[in-house]
Amino acid sequence: MGIALLVACAAPTPQSNTPKPVASPTIVPSAAPTLLPTALLATPTVAPTSEPTPKPVPPKITSNLTDGCATVYDENTDYFPEKVKIAYAANLKVEYFKNYKLVTISNPWRGAKEQFGYVLVQCGTPAPQGLPAGISVIEVPVKRIITLSTTEVAALDRIGATDKIVALDEFTYVSNPKVRDMIKAGKLKEVGAGSKINLEQVLTLKPDVVFTAGLGDPEYDTHPKLAEAKIKVGIDASYMEKLPLGRAEWSKYLALFLNREGQATTAFNEVQDKYNAIANKMKTASKKPTSLNGIPFKDIWSISGGQSYAAKFIIDAGGQHFWPNDTSAGSIPLKFEQVLAKASKADYWLLNAFDKPADLKALLKIDSRFGNFAPAKTGNVWNFDKRVNENGGNDYYETGSANPHLILADLAKIFHPDLMKDHEFVFYRQLGK
Repeated sequence: MGIALLVACAAPTPQSNTPKPVASPTIVPSAAPTLLPTALLATPTVAPTSEPTPKPVPPKITSNLTDGCATVYDENTDYFPEKVKIAYAANLKVEYFKNYKLVTISNPWRGAKEQFGYVLVQCGTPAPQGLPAGISVIEVPVKRIITLSTTEVAALDRIGATDKIVALDEFTYVSNPKVRDMIKAGKLKEVGAGSKINLEQVLTLKPDVVFTAGLGDPEYDTHPKLAEAKIKVGIDASYMEKLPLGRAEWSKYLALFLNREGQATTAFNEVQDKYNAIANKMKTASKKPTSLNGIPFKDIWSISGGQSYAAKFIIDAGGQHFWPNDTSAGSIPLKFEQVLAKASKADYWLLNAFDKPADLKALLKIDSRFGNFAPAKTGNVWNFDKRVNENGGNDYYETGSANPHLILADLAKIFHPDLMKDHEFVFYRQLGK
């Protein structure tokens, strides 16, 4: 387990206990012979003293310190009056103490046996004692962040903290306009990721924390290399969440490192309310159309499991998933023929394909068998590539990750256009009829 913390400043100066000045005392000779030197028998001079220094009064903390450290430490003061509550994210837990936060991440990747923990300490206050060996302590609020995923860019944008980013893994796939402007202005660096991480560059940038996802694969994982170089790491396991709102709630995780719980709560509540309003509206639909999702690769079709993130989107948008009884939160690998037999009469087909087939003709050129699916005949084939930058960066995975209500609104309009007349598509594009 790794734990991050924010630690503090100097202790207050102890009070003086020097006695008050008195009249010159009379030294009464002792009856017994003394062994003290003659010079010490002279009348002593008593130095005048000032009144005892008053103990500093800690300021009243009414909101989290987002810029700077505590100037006075008081063990009874709650330095985090603004707190977050985790409602949807199953793999994220936070516990608050007076001057630090304990953050625990479970299930950081598929099949993971370890957990990660962070002790985040308010700077200007002392870190807790007796931490287990290997625990990482991070002072908050952090000022310099490196992010190795565009999903973190979107989460930081939700809490108004893109200005804290000093480097990315690469510039190519970023869509956020604020960050793109920072790139053009030369304010950001590229540091790579995985086996290509530039540790020397990272060390030169002196980040307070580097956010990265773990995959459980030594070839692609970056966090072991960063930890070995004594660089603070924040594991982002948002992609492991089953619920769209669970993934979006990880914006609160990043906020913990910035003491921006207030901003994160406000931003998330807005997303939550909009998402739930759409989902509740779709419950009123009289028909629940069926939807096939994905596209095969080398004749294997990775269908979203019945308890997956993608399946939840389809259900909340007023649709039906073809494998509703499946309990998998990941994907189900099926052969082409199995999917054709089950879903050939689907009402809609959500491709979610990276290769951007321009239209139905281009789709059929990939594999003529696609023409056997009903949506390919009716024109109800959609892809999520409406917002792709010049380098191929898909904003669905960036902005969409922190704003699932936008994705849900798109899907709801696909399935029930009569109920979503005022919505303009953000991510999804119809391939044509």
